[in-house]
Amino acid sequence: VQLQASGGGLVQAGGSLRLSCVASGHTFSRYVVGWFRQATGKEREFVTAIGWRGGSTYYADSVKGRFTISRDNAKNTVYLQMNSLKPEDTAVYYCAAGTRWPLVTQDYWGQGTLVTVSS
Repeated sequence: VQLQASGGGLVQAGGSLRLSCVASGHTFSRYVVGWFRQATGKEREFVTAIGWRGGSTYYADSVKGRFTISRDNAKNTVYLQMNSLKPEDTAVYYCAAGTRWPLVTQDYWGQGTLVTVSS
């Protein structure tokens, strides 16, 4: 599976962005998919994951209530809707896919897309 993330950009605090991650191959629906992020000088951290059919979701406490993950298996795509963005959300966001819930191991990574939130 190859993953291609997009949708990052510059946004003011309180604004919104939607990230997309398109997967190649026909086995997308077999994977748990989700998002991680890495801010400058910090370790990569888990953000959110969604189950195989989209019925289960899991969020880091720092984004709960502000971010929403969804997936469209027909389009091999996972989305991350980010609302009420804060400067501390600034990071490179990576999509990932794996087989263990909630993405405790990651078999595939996308290339990352930069999100910058200005205060």
